[in-house]
Amino acid sequence: MNDSRLKRILYCLLAFVLLVSATCGPERGKPTPYEIEIPYGFPTRLNIPEDNPMTVEGVALGKALFHDPHLCGYTGHNTDSLMSCASCHDRAHNYDLGPDNPRLVNGRPVGRTGKATHHNAMPLMNLVFNHEGYLWNGSVNPQNAPGRRNIEDIVEMAIVADDELCSTEARTLAAIRADSRYPEMFAKAFGSEEITMDRIRKAIAQYVRSLVSGNAKFDRYLQGKEQLTPQELHGYILFTTEEGADCFHCHGSEGSPLFTTNLFYNNGLDNTFNDPYDRYHVTGAVADHGAYRAPSLRNVAVSAPYMHDGRFKTLDEVLEFYNTGLQPSPYVSPLMHHINDGGTLLSPSEIADLKAFLMTLSDDEFVESSPR
Repeated sequence: MNDSRLKRILYCLLAFVLLVSATCGPERGKPTPYEIEIPYGFPTRLNIPEDNPMTVEGVALGKALFHDPHLCGYTGHNTDSLMSCASCHDRAHNYDLGPDNPRLVNGRPVGRTGKATHHNAMPLMNLVFNHEGYLWNGSVNPQNAPGRRNIEDIVEMAIVADDELCSTEARTLAAIRADSRYPEMFAKAFGSEEITMDRIRKAIAQYVRSLVSGNAKFDRYLQGKEQLTPQELHGYILFTTEEGADCFHCHGSEGSPLFTTNLFYNNGLDNTFNDPYDRYHVTGAVADHGAYRAPSLRNVAVSAPYMHDGRFKTLDEVLEFYNTGLQPSPYVSPLMHHINDGGTLLSPSEIADLKAFLMTLSDDEFVESSPR
């Protein structure tokens, strides 16, 4: 056998060995599946699109992008021209705005250019359990076909909306591509260093879905790990009875551990309606005039300001509204059983007990730990 033929045979054997090694050896560069830790009693059906499975690397990338002030398409250091998702969704305030946020003006956040959004911001926790649509009016809904369907779409909306980050796809991509951190992070999350808007919105959506809050005092009470005080227990009874505060129809209790149905109600906040972004303008159903989502009451103590227009700065103002300030109209939800009395008419001590119970829904680990 001559040398050239021997070399060809050796090359073939080497190529075969390399092929077998690549085929049979351990996979490389495959993202690590991210497992949602479902709290005690929570629903197990998750809103995770098939085309955006959650991974550890995707969540880490989404976290970086969520907090990156250059997401708005600018690369300078002038803070007046920079804005991130975290500018209006602060961890310490349940990923809501917070009452002292400089971007809060007259109950609503203002975007990068100073234009106010249509509604107050909403908390970004436990959204992975929501299948009823997003935003105050539910206009982003998994049932929309075609149209805006899920959190991924909200991310892209926020980036380009003139009342939010007010960027363009080209500007945002240029700013993110200019950051040396990201090529490797995108490669780990999506298999290549390519940075696209689709990958940006998918990564941020993964991060938002990872924000799960379910370790409040009330959760530990349900598990038999902690006791409620007599005041908190009485507040719980008021919360869950029609004769009391009558909160449970829209916000649930142990039967609805999310403390929201994620549905939409006219709660007697007003008796005239001129908001072109209420639920009626999504469904066209007359009964939906002045209806908005019932937000979760988890971490409600730190979720100010309150209501779709941010009109209430404190939880005490909210409780007083439900106690004496209900406004009757033809469109008030039939679940508002105290509408004809103008409110629940609880005594000051009962209001104090109800508030004490609401404080047991605070997950300190979620809002006080290092940024997630």
